[in-house]
Amino acid sequence: MKNLIIILFGATGDLARRKLFPALYSLLARKKLENIFVVGAARDDVSAQDVVNKSKEFIQNLDETVWQKLVNATRYHKLDFATEADFTALEKMVSSLEKENSFEGNRLLYLATPSEFFCQVTQLCANTGLITRLRQGSFGSMPWHRILYEKPFGRDFASAHEINECIQKNFDESQAYRVDHYLTKEIVSNIAMIRFSNCVFEPLWNNRFVDNVQIVLSEDLCVEGRGAYYDNYGALRDVVQNHILQLIALVAMEAPDNLIGDAVRQKRADVLKNIKLIDGILGQYENYTQENGVQQNSKTETFASLLLRVENERWSGVPFFIRTGKCLDKKETVIFIKFKQVDCLLTKGCPMESNHLKIQVDPISSFALSLNAKKPGTQDELFPVQMEFCHSCEFAAVTPQEYEVILQEVISGQTAVSVRFDEIESAWRVIDEAYTKNFPLYQYKRGTVGPDELKAFGKKHGVRWLS
Repeated sequence: MKNLIIILFGATGDLARRKLFPALYSLLARKKLENIFVVGAARDDVSAQDVVNKSKEFIQNLDETVWQKLVNATRYHKLDFATEADFTALEKMVSSLEKENSFEGNRLLYLATPSEFFCQVTQLCANTGLITRLRQGSFGSMPWHRILYEKPFGRDFASAHEINECIQKNFDESQAYRVDHYLTKEIVSNIAMIRFSNCVFEPLWNNRFVDNVQIVLSEDLCVEGRGAYYDNYGALRDVVQNHILQLIALVAMEAPDNLIGDAVRQKRADVLKNIKLIDGILGQYENYTQENGVQQNSKTETFASLLLRVENERWSGVPFFIRTGKCLDKKETVIFIKFKQVDCLLTKGCPMESNHLKIQVDPISSFALSLNAKKPGTQDELFPVQMEFCHSCEFAAVTPQEYEVILQEVISGQTAVSVRFDEIESAWRVIDEAYTKNFPLYQYKRGTVGPDELKAFGKKHGVRWLS
């Protein structure tokens, strides 16, 4: 790869410490990156050594030689996000590094900051020439400039639209990457491959054969010291808009021409434009309002369950049930494709359970297909069996972490990892509508599956929860 300077806004934050610097270390260790500088930028008055050292505890099996490469490649620039002079000084620092080291000028800006800073940072980067409008692929061997935004991208449709307008005013769309780390999980990127490359699934992936789709993203942790942040977002903004709607788009999309680049993004966008919100309930775990940073009278939801539909020919009539929450009984991300029940031709063993495909993302990655088989030692009794492929068991040691994939894909110019502006705006329309419907907010005990009313919600819509 050509040489590169990565400018990391929010370099002293939790994401940089826990994920980004360890990912850069891993890419250096695997020789996926070589000629780089990492320039951290944040408000804190610290040194480059201070910044990078805080990530050391999050790196397993650390090789001191590789670590020293990362330390030597790291610089730091104290910067106020509202001060143009600080951005001008940062641009001079980056230009000097390029000139002194004969770098071509490839730049990747990573905004690991709250989304309220996105527009002003974008504008100041453009004003000072830290990143310039370069149409990717139109300059031959000319250097590239790319800017990467860490989700959540806004907190509603209006703020997301404002950020998108700011980006489009200053840069070409091909330079902007709005990343969702869930899309880079190996098992998630495998969903389309499993579906489109296996004839046992693709012909059945429609409303003739699918009874319902269930997506669960549960967390056993509570807000864990992030009360002020979380109270400003809640489960719908923090998880449903960020991750779950993207999972629905991947599950429900039509076949793209290929599984890379904008072909996938277009098909995801088509799904998101056709999502209709039908019903929902919200929850808040007990004593949430006593968490640090949370308003005493807060009505922020820490749990959400929604019924959605994808209004197109393939999925018409198929309910998509989603659930997410904090302080629940377990940490799990799982997708169920529940198929319709076949006509029972047996004299015994009826009714039998319908088949379902279980795609587990966390805590382990696996695919499992449930089937009905004859119970051993009987004539015609049925019992469910599972055909399972455990991805984590087989490939955990060689599977790159999400932020390694993000950096590698953006550096190589692959766009499938990025969520396009119309995908984001369509997703926010769903979330904004959910808030206007004023779904009831129920209390629930810590360590449970959510509010007791979840059972009645499922019964109302005729669904048996599979998790």
